[in-house]
Amino acid sequence: MKEAAVGSLPVIVALGTTQTIAWASSYYLPAILAAPIARDLSIEPTYVFGALSGGLVIAGLLGPRVGHAIDTFGGRGLLASSNLVFASGLLLLSMAGGPIVLIAAWIVLGIAMGMGLYEAAFATLTHIYGAAARRPITGITLIAGFASTVGWPISTWLDSELGWRAACQIWALVHIGLALPLNLSLPRLTPLAKIDAPQPQVGNGSGQSETFAMVALAYMFAASGFVSSGLSALLPTILVQLGATPAAALFAGTLVGPAQVGARIIEAGWLARYHPLLSARLATLMNPLGVVILTLGGPVFAPLFAIFYGAGNGIITIARGTLPLALFGPRGFGKRVGLISLPARATGALAPLAVGLTVEHFGASALWVSALASLSAFLALLLLRPARTA
Repeated sequence: MKEAAVGSLPVIVALGTTQTIAWASSYYLPAILAAPIARDLSIEPTYVFGALSGGLVIAGLLGPRVGHAIDTFGGRGLLASSNLVFASGLLLLSMAGGPIVLIAAWIVLGIAMGMGLYEAAFATLTHIYGAAARRPITGITLIAGFASTVGWPISTWLDSELGWRAACQIWALVHIGLALPLNLSLPRLTPLAKIDAPQPQVGNGSGQSETFAMVALAYMFAASGFVSSGLSALLPTILVQLGATPAAALFAGTLVGPAQVGARIIEAGWLARYHPLLSARLATLMNPLGVVILTLGGPVFAPLFAIFYGAGNGIITIARGTLPLALFGPRGFGKRVGLISLPARATGALAPLAVGLTVEHFGASALWVSALASLSAFLALLLLRPARTA
């Protein structure tokens, strides 16, 4: 396995960079451009976020097919093709004159997200490195963890200097001029059988069926995705309702990104010695622990809550790739991850609206809803046991 990972650094840097571009120009784009787009098209910003939600659902539905294609043919060509689809969707978005073209653009971007975000990248790395893919998977999340940190200022500057339409067009050019060549630089198809001997799987010594394990994982990622998407969209608002000043709430929000990256560094170092189930279980407890501290200590502990929440979120992102790999082995990884991710795409798309309504009617009690969801994810992980090697 160690030999398989030799020379992985160029692949990690290339794929981490293309993932940063993909996330910054799709998932994180409406946070900056929704307001100017809505203003220009004479619609409410919620229409833009609704179009994003629709795109995320499309991406989720494509996941199993995309994963199966990567299992069969490798991810190099598919990831490169995703850059062309991203560019097409962004160019179409830049030409929107009303809701119809806006929706059409996000349909195209949804297809691109299904082809080119984390699940596809994780499946590509697993196809290249087999069971040794845990460190490369962690590596690309370390780089792409800065997608919002890099993407939001760039999109803001482009919008203020050139307008939102030009911003979309320039992101399209970045896909063609930078991301496409980097994805084409990935290794060509390598038969997986030459990389890995058969790996022990769930149901082979663990006493659990693969179907049971996949359902438990799917629930865990769906619950975690609900928390992540819901709190990411409304965290400053909730903290203000708890008594934090707007400045303090904004400061706490800025700590989420560094906490995610810091936790991923810990996962890549100390926690890498253990089964990914351990790090995933710890990650699902971070948000409930932060909620308890925030509730008992008051708004002065908002930064600490943000750090706990961000740390858990960062490790769970890695677990989306490393946990299925450790439980099921590399064979059929892409299709499995696509199936497991389907519910998470749905809950992630619905979470901002659901959490927003909860905040509207129950205020900061929405944090306890997120804590219970995270605890249910922890309980689902407790039901899983790693396979025993013979």
